[in-house]
Amino acid sequence: MSYRYDDGTVVDYSGSLRITRGDAVNVYLAEDFVPKRIKEDLAEATRVNNLEKIREIATVVTESVGSRACMDHMDSKVCGI
Repeated sequence: MSYRYDDGTVVDYSGSLRITRGDAVNVYLAEDFVPKRIKEDLAEATRVNNLEKIREIATVVTESVGSRACMDHMDSKVCGI
């Protein structure tokens, strides 16, 4: 699922998680790297289409890993390397 916000933030979640906001934020976590609690929260938020909760989760993840992070199994295409 893809969620877009007025400030340009985009949250894409389909097991793996990508969060972008223009040039300021580019975060990618492969499914295996998304913590269980975050997966559970995202699953619930997407199930009920709670856009505010999805945004809160994206903020927490970005604050935790930084605004430029790529956690994947060495797939350089995904990480833009």
